[in-house]
Amino acid sequence: MSLLAELEVTAKETRRRPTAVPVRRTGAQLLWEALVREGVTVVFGYPGGAIMPAYDAMPAYPIEHVLVRHEQGAAHMADGYARASGKVGVAIATSGPGATNLVTGIATAMLDSSPMVCITGQVSSTVLGTDAFQEVDTTGITLPITKHNYLVTRAADIPAVLREAFHVARSGRPGPVLVDITKDAQQATVDAPEPREPRQSRAPAARAGEAELDRAAALIDAAERPLIFAGHGIIKSEGTALLIEFAERTGIPVSQTLLGLGGFPATHPLSLGMMGMHGEAWVNNAIQGADLLVALGMRFDDRVTGKLDTYARGAKKIHAEIDASEIGKNVPVDVGLLGDVRETLQALMPRVKRRGRPAWLKHLAGLRGDTSVRDIVTLPHGEKLHAAHVIHDLWRLTRGEARVVTDVGQHQMWEAQYYKHDHPRKLITSGGLGTMGFALPAAIGAAKAFPDEQIWVVVGDGGFQMTACELATCAQEGVKINVAVINNGYLGMVRQWQELFYGGRYVATPLKSPDFVKLAEAHGLTGLRVERRDQVEAAFARAVADPGTVVIDFRVEQEDSVYPIVAPNADLRDMIRRPSPLVETSDDQ
Repeated sequence: MSLLAELEVTAKETRRRPTAVPVRRTGAQLLWEALVREGVTVVFGYPGGAIMPAYDAMPAYPIEHVLVRHEQGAAHMADGYARASGKVGVAIATSGPGATNLVTGIATAMLDSSPMVCITGQVSSTVLGTDAFQEVDTTGITLPITKHNYLVTRAADIPAVLREAFHVARSGRPGPVLVDITKDAQQATVDAPEPREPRQSRAPAARAGEAELDRAAALIDAAERPLIFAGHGIIKSEGTALLIEFAERTGIPVSQTLLGLGGFPATHPLSLGMMGMHGEAWVNNAIQGADLLVALGMRFDDRVTGKLDTYARGAKKIHAEIDASEIGKNVPVDVGLLGDVRETLQALMPRVKRRGRPAWLKHLAGLRGDTSVRDIVTLPHGEKLHAAHVIHDLWRLTRGEARVVTDVGQHQMWEAQYYKHDHPRKLITSGGLGTMGFALPAAIGAAKAFPDEQIWVVVGDGGFQMTACELATCAQEGVKINVAVINNGYLGMVRQWQELFYGGRYVATPLKSPDFVKLAEAHGLTGLRVERRDQVEAAFARAVADPGTVVIDFRVEQEDSVYPIVAPNADLRDMIRRPSPLVETSDDQ
């Protein structure tokens, strides 16, 4: 065939092909399409003027929307969803007060490395900076409490920004990302751009070097009194199975941080329990007597270390962390292992010897008998109700399989002490920021991730009232959770500090609360009240059987305290113990 004939055939084939017609989309449509591409199935939010175009476009897309009662609840729900599922949670709010109401929840997620994308509406780009109605500098406000944030003023930029936002939120050390989108960018119509891959860091993923791994292995093999610290990073990296294998290979016992609970099974023979300010007494004593600490995915924060000058002075320290800024920040270490904790354990495993440490374990077993944590659960049934009874019985009756979401305060520490967590992501709590009001909305997020699981909220009467409005969300959305209110009539942890450190002057801590049973009923939910331990089991059974959310008002001993406690900036050994230890019997009563 001649060249001319070939050109004629080509021309005919080209004419027969359908002409590519640009697909026009509004910025709002591009937003939802981007979320669908990221696998998002549920978002938590509250509509308002600057985000209205996005809400108007939402019904066309297969994404469930949970209507919160306060934007702080949306952030906590997205956070709870992320912590339970390991996926990125999504919260949506309007500009101005809608965006600022997200701030506490964003900071909570930031300090606990929880992956979250918050999408906020912003006033139109033409009036940015004019103090327009409901305008605040959302990106400026949230800059210190996000991994990254964006201000989007062009509809065409929305797909690429959202793709990158999700990548940033879930990669490396996870955290929250905020995307602020002007109203005109949501309304504008553009040719739908092809989605592109997010920008990647030029630096390869950090991995511990061969020399550092060899040094760490040598220290582990030589140690006679070593301890492993399992932090939140073990859970984030899905490293539980590998940690169990590593501990059993090396014969090293494991202690957990608050956020690390469940990262190593509490019922495993090598598990010691929680360390730090309200940790197990024998763990704190063991730390001060150890010759090696192997810290995995934890920050050595002040609630763990006590007084830094006297912290584990006789111990060498190995710190495995994904965030280089954390290594050596609070506690000097002998070996830093930078990288994903699970990958670090994989690299370390073949380098360490298989061995036992019977003398060290025998010594720790002797320390274990010296405790004031578990004594209170052994009070006879029918006596005055203590918070420890409620938590211990919750663990016993759920066989440790429930997903428990706690608020912040005394009840949070009692839960950590008396509920044995054997599985990762089964405890959801605010650690770094210590956010009261976290539990109820975070549990709603967890329930959206696992609607068929038994989910329990453990919350104080103070924190519960901060976000109790989200009971209406439970009722409207048909969410099933069980709420155990540890009601002692005080802001309990503040009262305890006033008792111990401020001469017993209870200033602004006695707390008058509404009738929580009637409050639940006002929302169309079930409310129960428990005042004696012999009523606990029946209340739990009724709550589990009820198809809707149930609130149980546990009227517990008012002036009980969490023991042991390490005073701020005190040596870990200088623990304040329960004044009159009770006689211990069976831990399974």
